Amino acid sequence: MTSRERIKTIISGKAADRCGFWLGMPHHETWPIYLKHFGFTEQEDLRRFLRDDLRWIPADDSPYKSANNRPPFDLVRLDGLDVSNPVLADCEDAAEVEKYDWPNADYQDFSPVLETLRNAGDVYRASGTWTCFFHIIADLFGMENYFVKMYTHPEVVDAVTSHVCDFFYEANERFFALAGDEVDGYFFGNDLGTQLDLLLSPELFDRFIRPQMQRFIDQGHRWGYQVMLHCCGAVSRLIDRFIDCGIDALHPLQAMALNMDAETLARRFKGKIAFVGGIDTQDLLMNGTPADIRADVRRVKELLGPCLVVSPSHEALLPNVPPENVLAMAEEARESAEC
Repeated sequence: MTSRERIKTIISGKAADRCGFWLGMPHHETWPIYLKHFGFTEQEDLRRFLRDDLRWIPADDSPYKSANNRPPFDLVRLDGLDVSNPVLADCEDAAEVEKYDWPNADYQDFSPVLETLRNAGDVYRASGTWTCFFHIIADLFGMENYFVKMYTHPEVVDAVTSHVCDFFYEANERFFALAGDEVDGYFFGNDLGTQLDLLLSPELFDRFIRPQMQRFIDQGHRWGYQVMLHCCGAVSRLIDRFIDCGIDALHPLQAMALNMDAETLARRFKGKIAFVGGIDTQDLLMNGTPADIRADVRRVKELLGPCLVVSPSHEALLPNVPPENVLAMAEEARESAEC
C-alpha cells in the first residue's frame, strides 16, 4: 500500500495495512537540528527516511500580488489612529465594513503550489487555503471585541465574516479547479479551544462559526476531497458537531488539553471520525525517552487505531523536541501489530 493509498483509506474510516505517520511541520529553527542529526541536507529526504505518509502543501504559500503590494488581510491601520488598536475594533455599523480593503482572489498566483503538488510523489497531499477565518476576524476586531460584538453588534460580525470567508471560498474554487486530483484532502484550521475549554460557547459556535465551516466542508467534498480540520485545544464539546458537519479527520488532538486524551476520544468518538495527531508535544516528546515515546505511540494506536495517523499533538515541532524521540515516534507508528 502506498502512502497516498494508506492515508486515503484511514481517513475514509477503513483499516489500512498500518496506521499512518505524519511528522508535521517542524519549526524553521528545528529543521537544521534534525537535518544535521540524521545526516541530510533536504527536508524531503528526511521525510522519506522517516517514511512520512503525508505532505501539507497549503495554497496560501502562493504569492499574493495585490496592486498596492499589501497582504490579503492587512492589519495595519490606515486611519492614523493607534496602530495597536485593531483595525475594526471601533466598527459598530455594517456599512463601515465595506470601507475596508478586502482581498481579491484575482491577486493570488497558485503556480508555485501547483508545481510542488505535481512533484510531491506518491504521498497524501493535503492542501487548499488554510481558511483560518476565526483567527483573522479576531485579529481584525481584537479577540475581546470580537466576542463582545457577537452580542452587541452581530450584524457587524456577520458582515466581516462574510467578506473574510468569501475570499477564502473563491480562492479555493480557483485553486481546486487548477489542482484537480493532485489534491487528496482539503486541510483547514481554526483553533477554538484553550487548554481547559472552548474559547466560545457551543451556541455562539453554532451562530457565527458553524455556518461558514459547513460551507467549506461542503466545498471540499464537492470537489471530491476528504476534509481534515485542524482545531487545537480542549474542543471535545464540539467534536459531535464536527462529525455532523461532515469532517472526515480531526487534527492535532492536543493530548494534555481537557478531555482530548486518547482514552476519552476513543470512548466518545472512535469509529465516527479519523484522528491525526495525539502524541503529546507539551511534555512527552520534549522530556520523555525514546522508550517512553514508543510506549505512548503503542498506547495511542491501541486506543484510536486503525483510523489513525500518528503525529505530534501540534505540528510545529520546536527545537526542544529531541530528534531521537522523533525517530522513535516514526518507527513505532510503522509497526502494524496494534493497528
